Amino acid sequence: MQDALEALFLGVVEGLTEFIPVSSTGHLLLLQHFIGFEGAAGSFAVMIQLGAVLAVLSIYAARLWEVLRAAPHDPAARRFVLSVLLAFVPAVVIGVMAHDVIKTVLFETPRLIALMLILGGVVLLFVDRMAIAPRHDDAMRLPIWTAFRIGVIQCLAMIPGVSRSGATIVGALALGCSKRAAAEFSFFLSMPTMLGAFTYDLYASRDALDAGQFGLIAIGFVAAFVSGLCVVRWLLGYVALHGYAVFGWWRIIVGTAAMIGLQIWG
Repeated sequence: MQDALEALFLGVVEGLTEFIPVSSTGHLLLLQHFIGFEGAAGSFAVMIQLGAVLAVLSIYAARLWEVLRAAPHDPAARRFVLSVLLAFVPAVVIGVMAHDVIKTVLFETPRLIALMLILGGVVLLFVDRMAIAPRHDDAMRLPIWTAFRIGVIQCLAMIPGVSRSGATIVGALALGCSKRAAAEFSFFLSMPTMLGAFTYDLYASRDALDAGQFGLIAIGFVAAFVSGLCVVRWLLGYVALHGYAVFGWWRIIVGTAAMIGLQIWG
């Protein structure tokens, strides 16, 4: 029962933090470290992200279906599909090549995670205050080269604590996207990226998973889906009005608290 409640709690945290630039994986790994949750041989944090992905997909399903239907005869629709796929490619290459190092070294280094939370918060505050005139207001009409560069920047999130959404949003802002377009393109790119991470991690960890661990993953998955729905519906309106500063400060506070906790309790 305790493991199930912990999985539920971690799933809610995943859904609440996946699409805001605070590093859901960093939050989950630090929480797992401090509460002693060992779910699914270290794969829990990756696998429950699929619940958050499905939350985004459910919100954008009609819009994406229209794009796919139009793609055979609409150059703009084809360009959007191509831009997302090209932005996804760098994560595939680096994720496969560095999977073992990421899971066995970086995921097991809580001080590095806390440090990345703090540094990422400083970067986010800096970029949020930069007076960059946005050139791209529509996430579905980004130039292909811009989308690809955002995908390259996303690879920094292989280091837990950096934040996938944080890296893509900061990259998009620096490349001239509006705050709303940056968040929305991060949503679109999350779908193939997180689905790919889930599939590969499930395959790589297949021998370490048992029925009990699948049950905990299922609990976290559902919790991440429900909480993710709430965040996605709220986030676009919030950042368009207020920007990302609050998330930068949150990262700094959580990272500093984690550093203090690690120093006291290890």
